[in-house]
Amino acid sequence: MHNDRKNLGRRGETAATAFVQARGFKILETNYQTKIAEIDIIAKDKSCICFIEVKTRRSLKKGLPKESVTPSKQKKIIQGALFYLKEKNIMDSRVRFDVIEVLENKGNFCINLIKNAFQAY
Repeated sequence: MHNDRKNLGRRGETAATAFVQARGFKILETNYQTKIAEIDIIAKDKSCICFIEVKTRRSLKKGLPKESVTPSKQKKIIQGALFYLKEKNIMDSRVRFDVIEVLENKGNFCINLIKNAFQAY
């Protein structure tokens, strides 16, 4: 069961990456790891650096995928983003936190990009 969920997540992240690339985003990193967090996709949308969390599900039984991006998860993503910005020496960049919801049904993906899904505080 665990591997199946991991594979679903990987397929969702791959689909989400292609989705944003098709919309003109430039992929900077995927699966960026820090001690605090993993950021699924870091991309540039025009002059804005986007930190994107991808949530993939097969059904809505447990709610919308975006609902699983809890305040504690948001805090970790924000901390990971700060680490990235410091590491790359680009602290003065415009940033945005997005969530991509991916619903998979029989190998087909329905993808929803939520720009500015949450803010750094």
